[in-house]
Amino acid sequence: MRQALVEQARDALVPRQAARVGNGDIATALAVCGGAVLASGLLAARWSPSPVHGRIRRDYERLEKPPFNPPDSAFAIWGPIYAALTVSGARLWNAPPSPARRRALAHWFGIQGLNALWMWLGFGQRMRGAATLEAAATTVNAVAYVEAARRVDRPAAWLAVPYAAWIGFAALLTEELWRRNRGRVE
Repeated sequence: MRQALVEQARDALVPRQAARVGNGDIATALAVCGGAVLASGLLAARWSPSPVHGRIRRDYERLEKPPFNPPDSAFAIWGPIYAALTVSGARLWNAPPSPARRRALAHWFGIQGLNALWMWLGFGQRMRGAATLEAAATTVNAVAYVEAARRVDRPAAWLAVPYAAWIGFAALLTEELWRRNRGRVE
């Protein structure tokens, strides 16, 4: 049973075309990719309009929101998205070295930094116009990541599709929040 779980984990985290990838390599990939996603998520959460951030939450509640603004519970989607991004990044980390792999990993790490920057601009700094531009850049980078990952490992690319879709929706929401609240004094 234990061996079967190890093999399933190996299949999930190592592309088929990869040569010999040891358990240490898999652990390193999980540590690096999981650590990057965790750091990005924690930084983004620092400026999220959650109830634990009083000023940010009050500012968010005062905003005029579009009819398609999801309920707070919808943002729980970030947990599965972060898990999928971790596995996607680990698969690329364990793929054979190549220029395509380097390009895909550059986009993957870009995702991590852009996520935190978007929340900081939009809610931490209340710069919703800048956050809208940054959200558009994040969406472009997410789509570029899916395409770059597809060239290296199709499962890694598919694991990032939910992120690209969600961040595209979030970019539209960010733009609407900015547009609807542009003239308001905060």
